[in-house]
Amino acid sequence: MQLVAHRGNAREYPENTLPAFRSALELGARYLELDVQLSADAVPVVIHDATLARTTGRRGRVRDLTAAELAGVEAAEPRRFGDAHRGTTLPRLTDALRLLDGRPDVTLFVEIKRESLVDAGLDRTVAAVVDACAPWRRQCVAISFDLEAVVRARALGAAAIGWVLGRPDERSRRRAEDVRPDFLFVDVRRIGRRTTLWPGRWRWVVYEVDDPAVAHRLATLGVEFIETMAVAPMLRALDARPSPP
Repeated sequence: MQLVAHRGNAREYPENTLPAFRSALELGARYLELDVQLSADAVPVVIHDATLARTTGRRGRVRDLTAAELAGVEAAEPRRFGDAHRGTTLPRLTDALRLLDGRPDVTLFVEIKRESLVDAGLDRTVAAVVDACAPWRRQCVAISFDLEAVVRARALGAAAIGWVLGRPDERSRRRAEDVRPDFLFVDVRRIGRRTTLWPGRWRWVVYEVDDPAVAHRLATLGVEFIETMAVAPMLRALDARPSPP
């Protein structure tokens, strides 16, 4: 079972920031996940929300500022960390991608957020993300809740795509069989003890997992990847216990 660092080591550092990603890599994570929104000038910026308030403490929307203006915005999560990470700023997607240099064993899941798909348009948003990832193409996976967005990413040259399921129902299964993404993502809260995960060419990633016992139960269902913000304790727990047969 592989661990995906959800927004980096986001338990100990502000989420979706370079310190969070560096920490996850230093701890031994080889899969990272981040979120991107487009700036006013169509530059992919690493931030989960369409608004700035939660992670920066500042009012406003990402889409209303240029990439140059956003580069000076602190993303230190003051509500969660106080002044502990002052000076930590919003990275561009290319800033995070440069962390892959010299690390061919690291894979980055890049989530294209729906707000930008609506605000800037699907084609413009997906093209901006795929273009930014091009120099690191083989190490990037374009993912989204919007299936059409990842289909478009594949058409534009993305090496791999992943669909984040809103609900793992029969309709979603049929759509997945039609598109055949490389990865399927699902929230752990959507998986019951009797859930049977659909077989297919894809690999399953379950997110919001922070309990090692849950991770090992998921392994028995065929889950290959768990996604967590609790990178350090989950890595320790998974290293300490063998996966069940």
